[in-house]
Parts: sequence; structure tokens; C-alpha cells
Amino acid sequence: MIFIDACYRKPTPRPPIWFMRQAGRYLPEYREIRAKYSFLEMCANPEVVTEVTLQPIRRFDVDAAIIFADILLPLMPMGLQLRFAKGEGPVIDNPVRTEADVAALGEPDYSKDLTYLGEAISMTRAKLDPSKALIGFCGAPFTLACYAIQGHGGSTFEYVRRWMYANPVAFRALMKHFTLSTIEYLKAQVAAGANAIQIFDSWGGALSAYDYLQFVFPYIKKILERTSMLGVPRILFIKNAAHYRSFLRTSEADVIGLDWTMPLAESRRILGEDYAVQGNLDPMILFADKDYVIRRTKAMLEINHGQSGYIANLGHGIHKETPIENVAAFVETVKNFRHDDL
Repeated sequence: MIFIDACYRKPTPRPPIWFMRQAGRYLPEYREIRAKYSFLEMCANPEVVTEVTLQPIRRFDVDAAIIFADILLPLMPMGLQLRFAKGEGPVIDNPVRTEADVAALGEPDYSKDLTYLGEAISMTRAKLDPSKALIGFCGAPFTLACYAIQGHGGSTFEYVRRWMYANPVAFRALMKHFTLSTIEYLKAQVAAGANAIQIFDSWGGALSAYDYLQFVFPYIKKILERTSMLGVPRILFIKNAAHYRSFLRTSEADVIGLDWTMPLAESRRILGEDYAVQGNLDPMILFADKDYVIRRTKAMLEINHGQSGYIANLGHGIHKETPIENVAAFVETVKNFRHDDL
């Protein structure tokens, strides 16, 4: 698999490509299915998950599929009441507010408590072309904590940061609980057939570098240490984390995902040669005219100068209103690129 080779920094004739949130609302075939089910109903239906996961593969022939799921699914068997409110996104009706709330969280057995996800991964892997990789994923402990504590999404998560500083013992207990649970969650996905795993710390960049190192990064490292024996590449993506790059090189991930604020050449210098990198076209560029999309994609690819260990991707998830023809141009430009042409 070209994607797996790139994760392990092996030479590839061109960069592999996939993109975050590639199965979703920008596709009309997805919207047709979504009209029949609630979001959580879709996630709990292995046949639907398989179909939605494969839709962008059929349309764009990208090199990897990422299983259709949500980062917050693991919270439900812990006893947190998750729902998706129209216009609001995820809402947790019984958020964590005390040390007792943390102690009351359940310890899921994901092979039994989220059986539909394992079934969906196995079913998708069986239907996916053998040359294509299947990516499993999780939310990082801090991102899970943001939703669990605040009860809904946000931008700066001021309440979460305040709670973290005011309740350090409870916060560390929560992070430990989510860390141990996440390790088991990822193990279950690999056992079901995932060829790679990605850790999404979507809100990790909300902290200072000092506080991320103190309160969060040890748990990221623990997850990566405990999943090193699974025999699959591990990708770490932290949004808005340019100020963390100096210590991300100690994470023990195989691939570091870069958002669009992190220059590729500079980031590779900072991270060193032991890491593959993934990214990092600004998703909003896909709203430009087609020629500009192609030029910017080529510029991104040429920065790597034929170096191994590079995976083309967006710098975050694709927007729901993105023109499909521009997504196709992005993918085709990457797939037509050859390292030997430089």
C-alpha cells in the first residue's frame, strides 16, 4: 500500500493522498443516505458506515479510506449522554463537573460495547481494494475532555481551561481514564482490520506549549507507546499546534499531521527525519477556481523535493460546501505528480 509505505518513510513514486472528513456532507450520495437516518443511527449501522466510508474511494480513488464514525462515540459506553443537536453539533447532557463524576465513568469493553464499529471496520476492509489502506481513529484525551467537561463544542474552551487549572487532580484523573480507554479503543479497531490509526486532538492547540506539555502530552505519549506493538502506522494530528512542534518530535508517532498554519519545509526541519508528515492544504483553497487549486496543490507537493515520508492531505477537514470538481482537481493533481519529475 502506497499510503503505508509513506507512513514508514519508504520511497514512493508519488505522494499518497487522502483527506480528513472525506466521507461527508459535500457528497450528494452521502446526503441521500443522511436524509434517511440520524447521525448516530448512521454510525451504529455497519452497512451504512461501510457504504459511506467507500463513497469517496469510488468517486476520487484516493489511497486510503477513514472509517466513518465520530470521535465522541467512545464516551457513550462510559455513561455520558451524547446527542447531536441541529445547528449545535454534539451535546453531552450530563457533563463531567466533579471528581465524583470522573470516578463514576464506566470502563468500556469496546469489543462488546461498540460492536457495530468493529463490524463496520471488518466489512469495509473486506470490500476495500487491497491496495487501499483503511484508517481507524480516535479523539485524543484532551479533545474528549473538552466535550465531556464543557458539554458542547467551542473555540477557545475557556471553561475547560479554567476547570483544568481549578481542578488539577480531577482533570488528571479524567485524562488517565480517557487515555486507558483510548488505547483499548484503538486496539479494537486494529483487531477488526484497520491498517493505520490517527489520533485527532482537534482542540489541543487551545493550550500554551507549557500547559500542553504538563497537562496533556504525557497522555498522548502513553497512547503511542501502548499502541506501538500493533504493527500499524500511528498518525498524530493536533490542530493549531505550530507552537508544539519543538517537542512533537518526541511523541513516538510515525506520522505528524500538519494543519495549514504550519509551513511544510520548516515543519520538516523542526520535526527531523524520523517522522513522516501529512498535510496541509488550507481546505478553503478548494473554493478557489480550478487552476488556482492545481497551482497551490503543486506548490505544496514541490516543497518536499522528492523526499520520502510525505502524505498529501488537507490541513483540516473538508468543508461541507466544497465544490466536488475542485476536490477532484486536488486529488488528480497529486495522483499525476511524480517525484522523478522534479
